[in-house]
Amino acid sequence: MSHNNSTFLLDVAPADLRQAELIDLVARFAPGDGLHDTAIAPLQLIRASAPAQSLPAVYEPGLCVVVQGRKQALLAGEVFRYDPLHYLVISVTLPVVGQILEATPEKPYLCARLNIDPREIGALMLDAGVRESQGNGIERGLHLSPVSPPLLDAMLRMLRLLHTPQDVPVLAPLAVREIYYRVLTGSLGPRLRELAAADSHSQRIARAIDVLKRRYAEPVRIEELAETVHMSPSSLHHHFKVVTAMSPLQFQKQLRLHQARRLMMAEGIEAASAAHRVGYESPSQFSREYRRLFGAPPRAEIAQMRSVVQA
Repeated sequence: MSHNNSTFLLDVAPADLRQAELIDLVARFAPGDGLHDTAIAPLQLIRASAPAQSLPAVYEPGLCVVVQGRKQALLAGEVFRYDPLHYLVISVTLPVVGQILEATPEKPYLCARLNIDPREIGALMLDAGVRESQGNGIERGLHLSPVSPPLLDAMLRMLRLLHTPQDVPVLAPLAVREIYYRVLTGSLGPRLRELAAADSHSQRIARAIDVLKRRYAEPVRIEELAETVHMSPSSLHHHFKVVTAMSPLQFQKQLRLHQARRLMMAEGIEAASAAHRVGYESPSQFSREYRRLFGAPPRAEIAQMRSVVQA
């Protein structure tokens, strides 16, 4: 009985006490720097003990809640800065530049990241009677908002399940679903509802992004891509740039460069081989564009990253 009472008291505790519990939970299950998978499949925890240099990365659709420290994401010059009890929603796959701004060994940067599946959002909208957004507005694929008290409580309930992995198979899907619901009915809800709306411009752009992800190493003509997602080439180009801040071909180029970097880091292959595998015919063009994105030629940048990882 006392255990149940203490749990209830935590749920109605002031925000600073709930934030302290969030910090403790994330720190406990992310004991070292880096990205940590958890017993809850869509949930990952992130920890960093020092500020980091700006680093290009590919963000997949998800919800990021910072519980300690501060980070920023740059998308084509736009700055999205998030700190404790603010969350970032990534509604489509986006190449961005991320940078941890505030972190120390004593107070590390701590973040909980939950993957978002648009199909689950659509199913939840049907079950909960949440209406699709009116109109056909389209915005950037990154959005920031303060964490509401109901969302904070839902995050706590999900993270507490990490203490009892035997409960995860039954209770985690319910906890994740509640978090989706809180976001859907909160200030950023229209962004997710637009993504899940059948045949909306946002959903068509998401489908175009999926095509580019699958075929990043192939030549893709804008006319072919537009036909695939049932848009005119001019409409696709315009709306794609609104969501991602880049053209479809610029987007594909960044995916190629990120994939080549992953191949060199994870598999140790040479730059020329990586360039060929991701669709580059000219090694010199690959090296030039790699340096423009990552700040150094492939061999030097990979060596630098390996030294950081081993430090």
